[in-house]
Amino acid sequence: MTAPHSLSRLDSAVVTSPGAVVQHRSRPWKRLLNEIGPFGVVGGVALLIDLGMFQVFYAVAGWGAVTSTGLSTLVSTTAAFVGHRYWSFSHRARTGVRREYLLFAVVNGATLLISLGVVAVVRYPLGQESAAVLTGAKFASIAIGTVLRFIAYKVWVFPPAEGRGETTRSIG
Repeated sequence: MTAPHSLSRLDSAVVTSPGAVVQHRSRPWKRLLNEIGPFGVVGGVALLIDLGMFQVFYAVAGWGAVTSTGLSTLVSTTAAFVGHRYWSFSHRARTGVRREYLLFAVVNGATLLISLGVVAVVRYPLGQESAAVLTGAKFASIAIGTVLRFIAYKVWVFPPAEGRGETTRSIG
């Protein structure tokens, strides 16, 4: 009979300081799931902020559609950055807010161009004018962009800690 282990709830984790746990790479799928959940929540909240701010700027303040879109996108992108930096990827290496925000903006700009490209290809070379088909292309472009953003955030914007097979995350 084995004695109960006081850290069994931490699986293969090691407590390195009060409130910090070092997660070993033995459970990469578990870490991935712990990032995907917050990533989705932050993305959903950012979408609601974007739509809400657009309505405020366009419908309430009476600003132009393009100006309203640009400002609502800037506000929601900044909110998404804060959410991802301090929640979704909070356990990853810190490389500086300016660097991370700049890369975050570049990644979001690139995925926006991809989204525009997908819709443009469906509309013009393929000649589709149906709102249903174009909406389907828009959803496909959102899915592609979401996957690309998640990967880019993990690899470039919020990289793993260098030289270690582990990451640090606070508990509680």
